Amino acid sequence: MRAKETARLSTIRLLLAGIKQREVDERIELDDAQVLSVLEKMIKQRRESIAQYEKASRKDLADVEKAEIQVLAGYMPAQMSEADVEKLIQSTISETGASGAKDMGKVMAALKAKLAGKADMGKVSGLVKAKLSS
Repeated sequence: MRAKETARLSTIRLLLAGIKQREVDERIELDDAQVLSVLEKMIKQRRESIAQYEKASRKDLADVEKAEIQVLAGYMPAQMSEADVEKLIQSTISETGASGAKDMGKVMAALKAKLAGKADMGKVSGLVKAKLSS
């Protein structure tokens, strides 16, 4: 507030409101993993909004959403490199004994626990699908 960073301040307030809303709705106090899921959800919403704004030629609104993503991403844990994600996918496929696309759910369930907040699960899903298809 003292630095007069109004965009950052409003984004942080949105995040705190989202966390508080979920705590009130579920009548619980969120742990770190649940706070990360709120963060991921907010980032995903912003990405979807950006796509819609760009489709409607509203660059000004898309830029606001991009700035909010930058602030929110600062509170996420460090993202794993693509090479590390690939290795983890390969080892999880071996561990689960997955042999084809029909086993994708089993692999994704195992990966979700390992990669929570550390990688974009949409991209991971595409990588797993490619590995199991080949």
